[in-house]
Amino acid sequence: MTLVEWAEQVCAELELSEQIGKADVDRVLSLAKDAAHSVARPAAPLTTYLLGIAVGRGADPAEAAAALSRLSLEQASGPADDG
Repeated sequence: MTLVEWAEQVCAELELSEQIGKADVDRVLSLAKDAAHSVARPAAPLTTYLLGIAVGRGADPAEAAAALSRLSLEQASGPADDG
């Protein structure tokens, strides 16, 4: 079973009408990777869950995922040096 097929089954189980494609799956997995490697492993499911809430409230999936990836990657680089 592919992850797209799994996502389709989950949507059916939850009675969601959304169509999930490979690009959607890849976007979520990329965000999860950034959060897990840059913040902490448990940040991956939490961050993707929060992305889902934002998208459910109308946020653009690509823009929201990109913003959260940037935020995650900033954590990896540490706090900014103010001089």
